Amino acid sequence: MLAAHDLVKNYGPHRVLDGVSLALKPGELTALIGPSGSGKTTLLRALAGLEKPDQGIIQLGEARFDGAVVAPEGVDWPYTGTAAATSPAATPPFWPQVTVVFQQLFLWPHLTLRENILLPARNLQGRDHNAALAHWVKKLDMAEFIDRYPNEASGGQKQRVAIARALMLRPQFLLLDEITSALDVQQTARILEFLPELKAHGMGILLITHALNFARQAADQVAYIEGGKILEAGPAMLLNKPKTAALKKFMQDAALAS
Repeated sequence: MLAAHDLVKNYGPHRVLDGVSLALKPGELTALIGPSGSGKTTLLRALAGLEKPDQGIIQLGEARFDGAVVAPEGVDWPYTGTAAATSPAATPPFWPQVTVVFQQLFLWPHLTLRENILLPARNLQGRDHNAALAHWVKKLDMAEFIDRYPNEASGGQKQRVAIARALMLRPQFLLLDEITSALDVQQTARILEFLPELKAHGMGILLITHALNFARQAADQVAYIEGGKILEAGPAMLLNKPKTAALKKFMQDAALAS
């Protein structure tokens, strides 16, 4: 289990997370929804060990971390995630058991897409990276473009590369930060349809998303966050029958915008 317990995070006078608790289980998909600025990405970064909480505890299995000890020695906060590709000593404390795919993707422009996928995995010894790469190239249908450079690939192709790069690490938990927000409907469907397969193999997934129909169909748990607080959480059916006025309004606004 990967869990946050009573997390508090402040940016100056602004409280971004205000006593947030959330548990992710292996083999389950949790959809995290909420308006912009509600604390979704900050919570994701804290769960990944990329954001140091001011208060509260993050738990991965039997290991427990608080704001005083979460950073590995020699790593400054906030951690951007880019050093993990080249320096094992500069990786966050939960890596690679917890791996993140960000909306920004962070692909190195001077490396091919194949090289981008392989780069972080080279820090992990004793694994057949070529066999794993061949598996994900086939599974994500990337053979046609895998040896292009990032500027030669579409947004959907680069998104698949970023997902494959994360999966090469064989994480226990995969955290996805609005990975389909810049994609068209067809590309979004292609990526979202792939997630239940990962869940079926025991991977725990946290997906920050505005794709509410997908959350209804595929999520085991939905959590609604607003103002740094999780106001409602439970099975995906809560999207059909929200209990709080805040979630009701959010669902109404989403329906009007669709």
